[in-house]
Amino acid sequence: MPADADEDAAKRRCDFCSEYLRNSGLKCPGASCCSYIHLKCFNQISRVVFFENHAWICKSCSARIVIDRVQLQKENEGLRNEVDVLKMLVKQQGEVNDLQKDKISQLENALNPAISDVYTEHSCTVNVAKYSPSGFYIASGDQSGKVRIWDTVNKEHILKNEFHPFGGPIKDIAWSPDNQRMVVVGEGRERFGHVFMSETGTSVGEISGQSKPINSCDFRPARPFRIITGSEDNTIAIFEGPPFKFKMTKQEHNRFVQAVRYSPQGNLFASAGFDGKVYLYDGVSSDLVGEVGAPAHQGGVYAVAWSPDGKQLLTASGDKTAKLWDVETRQVLSEFVMGTTVEDQQVSCLWQNNYLLTVSLSGFINYLDVNDPTKPLRVVKGHNKPITSLALSEDRTSIFTASHDGCVTRWNAETGENDRVGGTGHGNQVNGMKAMEGILYTCGIDDSLREVDIEGNTYKPQTLKLGSQPKGMDVLKEQNLIVTASINEITVSKDNQKVSTLKVGYEPTSVACSPRGHVAVGGNMDNRVHIYELQNNNLNALQELEHLGPVMDVAYSPDDKYLVASDAHRKVVLYSTEEYKVANTQEWGFHNARVNCVAWSPDSLLVASGSLDTSIIIWHVEKPAKHIIIKNAHAQSQVTRLAWVDNQTLVSVGQDCNTKLWTITPF
Repeated sequence: MPADADEDAAKRRCDFCSEYLRNSGLKCPGASCCSYIHLKCFNQISRVVFFENHAWICKSCSARIVIDRVQLQKENEGLRNEVDVLKMLVKQQGEVNDLQKDKISQLENALNPAISDVYTEHSCTVNVAKYSPSGFYIASGDQSGKVRIWDTVNKEHILKNEFHPFGGPIKDIAWSPDNQRMVVVGEGRERFGHVFMSETGTSVGEISGQSKPINSCDFRPARPFRIITGSEDNTIAIFEGPPFKFKMTKQEHNRFVQAVRYSPQGNLFASAGFDGKVYLYDGVSSDLVGEVGAPAHQGGVYAVAWSPDGKQLLTASGDKTAKLWDVETRQVLSEFVMGTTVEDQQVSCLWQNNYLLTVSLSGFINYLDVNDPTKPLRVVKGHNKPITSLALSEDRTSIFTASHDGCVTRWNAETGENDRVGGTGHGNQVNGMKAMEGILYTCGIDDSLREVDIEGNTYKPQTLKLGSQPKGMDVLKEQNLIVTASINEITVSKDNQKVSTLKVGYEPTSVACSPRGHVAVGGNMDNRVHIYELQNNNLNALQELEHLGPVMDVAYSPDDKYLVASDAHRKVVLYSTEEYKVANTQEWGFHNARVNCVAWSPDSLLVASGSLDTSIIIWHVEKPAKHIIIKNAHAQSQVTRLAWVDNQTLVSVGQDCNTKLWTITPF
């Protein structure tokens, strides 16, 4: 309930944004609690996070401030209209003032899926994550059986609790509507589920009665409380409580039960299974109401999601479709055909406010269009395998990333929008990429060099077969040559034909070309940088530079004055290209593990290095004693590649499948 801040409020900080309160704020009603929050922050939280959960819970004393749910729903539905109206006014006025600009930005952010965050504190694969009803916490469960409950408000995502309910993969999590209890199910060695208090981990019942791993669970969102679970023994179990005890099982499915979900009102729940069937049950008595479709899908149904009003149901299936159903008639309203390949199988779905989302086996997130089922409104794409290669277009407006599975993604460097490169690619790990004259050249462990038409964003049919597995590549733009370093040879090619091949007695790791025709190749076992000179399209040995460990990466500066090399001995070494002597007396050795990659800024003043120790270090050529360390740049994951978009913006990729942009402050 809004209230004027007292005299001390001006000295207080908002619990949400940490800025000082000024004229007014929302004070917690707890008699002994002194928590405040900005009204603007409260409005932001209630609009974006609390559409379904119409209460703010004070983090200091847990008192609840109840908000009018109907009003919030109207505000949420009006977000898009408000943006459109503001834009129309701006267009009529011919200019935009600061207030309108901020308003448009805030409203669009609430609807923009590109604004996201990454939680990196799990040590193994995460299978499930669920918001608490309050919206302040997320519970995430991983393959080892750990559940971490962490804060969503602070950017640090502070850990509130960590529990280990059983040993084995966690497959689903559900919160009770009052945020106090949690049920976790999966493939434990000693049990398949557990229900406990989210604050203390104290058990509040027993999940039993099913003989095989449990795939899904849910809490009834209204009293009397119920828990439902769906198991690989083809049954649905119902539990009453608290404390929760086994009540009965339902056996309508004849194959694995993959999903169980209560409607938002709690009057019904739906189940979905590998048999392609979806059933509706009464939310209190658990009696069968009827089957949705006959059957609902031609393949297994992996997920179901209810509309906020409980009148419609969204299902996602392995038959590569998602369907929208009318709950009252149990008839299909719309069918969304998502593709024809195995990766187009729909493995999950979500109904978030006015948005219908599904997740494909490929990892793509699809925003469905109810008015046009033939085409999604938006598809959010990315990598779900470690990223092994990185390149920029020549104008530096596009970022290309390639992963362990051979997928290449093109990103807009300014907006972050992306799309997958089409056509037939390598099909497996890509080890090198470089753009030249409208073509992106790629090499992979299928021992081939391929070309991507950048304008068409698709692979060309041309393929050049290499003599062995490539480890890296670079281009000589003036001569229109591609130099590829493979396990036992270095190949020079042009116009999809080999020009020359040099057999080597060491295993190359990387290659870099200078504008004047010098080629540097890093050696793995011999701990050397090999310098060659290109004459008449042939490589002639020029010099060798000793390192204390295997050389992992090499790069020439854009002005061709320097060569930088990194090695497994944690060192980054800067050489002058005049005589290939060490260019400074200051040792660049602040990494704690192997240095995987190096990259130059366009002005040739900064060098970025990425390491197995998860950190990135920025070095200054003219100030060799100074450096900037970005610790845990890719938390719990090594940095695999780096590139500079401009002199202040660095892009990094890692084994965590993430592509990150960094703003580097001047030294």
